[in-house]
Parts: sequence; C-alpha cells; structure tokens
Amino acid sequence: MAVMSVTCRRIMSVVTALLLLCSTGVFTAPTPGTSGGSSSNPFASYCTRPSVRKEWRSLSLLERFQYLFAVNALFSVPNRSPDSFAASAKNRYDDLVATHINQTFSVHYVGHFLPFHRYMTWTFEQMLRKEVGYTGPFPYWDWHLDTGCGKNQQTFLQSPIWDPILGFGGNGPYIQATPAQAAGAVPGRSGGGCVQDGAFKNMKVNLGPGATVNGPPRCLSRDFSFYFTNRYLQCNQTLATLKAANFYLFDQIVEGGPSFELSGVHGGGHYGIGGLFGIMGDLYVSPGDPSFWLHHANLDRVWWSWQQMNWPARKTDISGPSVIMDYNNFKVNPPVLQKSANTTLSTPLDLQYADMVNGPITVGNVMDITQMGYTYDKLYTIADVTTCANRNAAC
Repeated sequence: MAVMSVTCRRIMSVVTALLLLCSTGVFTAPTPGTSGGSSSNPFASYCTRPSVRKEWRSLSLLERFQYLFAVNALFSVPNRSPDSFAASAKNRYDDLVATHINQTFSVHYVGHFLPFHRYMTWTFEQMLRKEVGYTGPFPYWDWHLDTGCGKNQQTFLQSPIWDPILGFGGNGPYIQATPAQAAGAVPGRSGGGCVQDGAFKNMKVNLGPGATVNGPPRCLSRDFSFYFTNRYLQCNQTLATLKAANFYLFDQIVEGGPSFELSGVHGGGHYGIGGLFGIMGDLYVSPGDPSFWLHHANLDRVWWSWQQMNWPARKTDISGPSVIMDYNNFKVNPPVLQKSANTTLSTPLDLQYADMVNGPITVGNVMDITQMGYTYDKLYTIADVTTCANRNAAC
C-alpha cells in the first residue's frame, strides 16, 4: 500500500475532525451573553470555568479545526451595531472591527492601549464561546517559535499558523507598489494580495480601508515583511520589554519607545503580517485579519508575564497618556500647553456594540486576568528569554 502524502493526511484529518465535530456535539448550544456579574467584579459570571490559553502548536488538529470553524461561524451571527454606527457591518465579527475603527486614535499610543486590547481580545473569546458555542482553548502565537536563530523566511512561511488547510492561510501574491505608495512602503514586504488558502481564503473584510465603515467588502489580504518579523519579534525585543522597570516604560517599549523611531513587538506583528497592503498593516481595520487575535493574545501574555514578575505590585501599576502620543504629559491646545490626564485604574473602557458584559468597565477591572476567567499555559521568564536572545546574538 502506498504511503499517504502529507497533503492527503491533512485532508483526512480535516474530514475526521468534521465527522467528530458533527457526531460528538463538540460545539455546545450558544448561550446568551451574561449581564455583568457582581458589582465588584463585572467578569464574575465568566469565572466559573476558567480557560487556559495555549500556543497554536499546542492545540490538537481537531482543536485547530474547531477554533477555525468557530471563527467562521461568527461571520454568520448578525451584527448588533446600527447602520448609523457602521453601515457596512454584516456580523458580530464586524462589531469588533467597527469599535476598533471608531476608537483607533483613542486606544493606541496611550496608557490604556494594553488594557483596552486585553478587554477586546477577551470579548472576542467570549463571542466565540457564548454566541457560537466554542469550548476549546483560545490560542496565542509565540513569535519566538518562528523567528530568530536558525530560522529563515521559509521557516516563517511553514509555521503551523499559516497552514493552508488547518491554519490561517499564508501570504498574498506580490503586488508592486506605485511610486506614491512606495514612499510609505514597509521594508521587506513580500505580498499584498488576497490570501489564497487556509480557513479564511474566502473571507470578506466588510469595513475599512482606514477609517471608513462604509465598505466596500474586499478580500483578506496579507503582505508579510520578514524585515519586521526578524527584527521586532525576536527574543531580544521581548527581553527589552520584559526588563522595563515600570508600566510607563513597558508600555512605550511595546510600541518602540521611548524614541518611537523604530517598532516594538506590537508593530512587529502588525507590519510583519500586514506589511503595506495587508489588513493587519491597517491601524484601523487590523482586527479584520483573524491572525490579529493570536498576535494580541501573545502581546497580552507578555504583559501578564511582566505583571507576574512583581505581583501584586504590578496589579495596580498603570500610567501613560490619555491622549495619543502624549508621553510627555502635554497636549497642544493653542495658545497654551495644557496638561492632559494620565491613564489611571479608573479610566473607562468601552467596546460599544461589541460589549459582552453590559456594564461599565475600567482599566482596574482588567488588571488581573484570573478575575476575567482565563490564564496562560506558559509565561515568559527573564531567564528563558535571555537564553533565547543570547543564542540569537551568537548566530
């Protein structure tokens, strides 16, 4: 009997997973969103069965299939946002993209950037669980497994994240930038066209580009930049982030600060995947690429790892500007310079029509992920990341 090819085995795995999914009832019946829990912890009702987030490679083939199936199922759940908020929104997934577009300049390069995206990623997980009945692990992407010493472009392209069958699909075909577009080009970009394979090859991004919420629908595009992945997703960048003495510095290093002339791990993922023409490279509509959630789950894991290095002191360590890029604590308000407020534990977080809590949420509510009903299977440590960074430096 001939040995089955890798592709055939993958196809058989998908078929088997589908049969198991249908026969065992892996997806439970969707349940309505809860209504906020106790007054002291708005997430209390979500904490009865804490979930453990796992690296994508740690999921079984069946679990990967179930997750990808669930995300696609969310595209069929009607949106709750009215046309006046996002005219082109078609489904619950779009509600998340719309609120990100709507708040782009108030939730990036500010002190509450990480709390907002922790809350937003948690909300996406709860949509999968409450609205389409997903019961498996929520995945993250450990960038170090695909970048660094001994890993080249082919290694990155062959990551299970981008698997053409049980993954998110790969890069788009190369699109040549015009001279005008090239002025803002992302170094090392290699694609830009529609994703050709994977679970989301037929996905429609209904919102954007940029700040528009009126469409038109377009394909999911990717534009991998190996310059960004190799430079900003390696262990040395994560190590610099984890060594921050306080949240004010940590938050800036995540974004390439304090000079902001370069990128950090946040931008490394966005431009490494999205480049110039990809959805992930669009600051507004980046959640339109489902890989967004794996990247931000790992970014949250970096923050939680840092918090745990000096817990419980870092449960309340929050600071930074409430106005975009105002790290010197001044916003221009001609004819005078007026001090702007800092982010505090009382700073509100609002997901608008994507909300799954139905109650007011503050930064203080999301400082402890165990109170939000989830944790991670593994955390970064200074020792492990230092070893990784030293190994990369020796290459």
